[in-house]
Amino acid sequence: MTPAARIGAAIEILDRIIGGTAAEQALTSWARAHRFAGSGDRAAIRDHVFDALRCRRSFVALSGGAASGRALMIGALRVEGRPVGEVFSGEGYAPAPLSAEEAANLASAPSYEALAELLALDCPDWLAPALRDALGEDFAQVMQAMRHRAPVILRANAARGSRADIREALAREGIESIPHPLANHALKVTGNAQKIRNSRAYSDGLVELQDAAPQAAVEALPLKPGMRVLDFCAGGGGKSLAMAAQNPGRYVAHDAAPARMRDLPLRARRAGARIEIRDSAQLATGAFDLVLIDVPCSGSGTWRRAPEAKWTLGPGRLAELVGLQARIFDTAARHVAPGGSLAYMTCSLLGAENRAQVAAFLARTPGWRLVEKRLYSPLDDSDGFFSALLMRD
Repeated sequence: MTPAARIGAAIEILDRIIGGTAAEQALTSWARAHRFAGSGDRAAIRDHVFDALRCRRSFVALSGGAASGRALMIGALRVEGRPVGEVFSGEGYAPAPLSAEEAANLASAPSYEALAELLALDCPDWLAPALRDALGEDFAQVMQAMRHRAPVILRANAARGSRADIREALAREGIESIPHPLANHALKVTGNAQKIRNSRAYSDGLVELQDAAPQAAVEALPLKPGMRVLDFCAGGGGKSLAMAAQNPGRYVAHDAAPARMRDLPLRARRAGARIEIRDSAQLATGAFDLVLIDVPCSGSGTWRRAPEAKWTLGPGRLAELVGLQARIFDTAARHVAPGGSLAYMTCSLLGAENRAQVAAFLARTPGWRLVEKRLYSPLDDSDGFFSALLMRD
């Protein structure tokens, strides 16, 4: 496909997303209907789509028109400094030429520098006050970082070898990486990230895809040999695997939706980890030395990876999540043994889901104290992520 044809395909997919189709579904449907598109074409189109979603407000504003796939790609071309008319030529599979209305809108559209701050930062208006409160003087820098794609980060499996040895194994397969300073086992991929999932290092359990912030949060946990550990909201089990890799113990994974854990047994075998899977009825009260809850949240810390969530989250949904988090907090705490610890984590930047949740739990639950808390952000070269460690008396 020509570069212009790839932009034309991105326009089609973006229109579906604006119409309500989930981004991944829209991309998959397009690929199935256009099997002639090679892997390079699909990757380039995906990049166009996700870049446009990260910068939806500013790209539309730079087109001067209403939200549409064409408006988004016109804005993207302006940011890149590419002549819009050369791409929107109608030649071959290129997008159709600009209409008279589009041309007039474009002529009157502002420059990026002239856009208002919030518009230029692509921050939803209703969330801006809460994000300013949570991020303080880092607000603008973090929101600007959220307009760009996230790095690819791997966790070197400490149970399979040292970070240096695993880095060399990746290099032998053409995957370039450097140590990430945030976590002891984190590797930042700097070349050929597309080779990871088909690499021997991945299939043999030497590495897992995991952002640096949750790696750092897990490394900070008070893990000791022989501990009884419950990953209460395990999902795919990434944190269970990370804990098991760095400390021998008894690990139990649980999730309210067991289907999310369907790949965990395979991943555990590949990684050389032993993790039990249990349902709620099999979890005893006060039976664990450490309970980890990575609760469902807004995902505001992962907007670089899931940019459509930035624009689909609303006040009602956020309120539902905050209520759910409080209920999970209370339920999980019952499984902590006296003298044990409870680790609360989110991939959110919002205070309502982070420090306010911790404060509310401590206020309504005597016998607990806060040990430490930390908010990570893209300024740490990671996703936005919150972690708090509490101890039961």
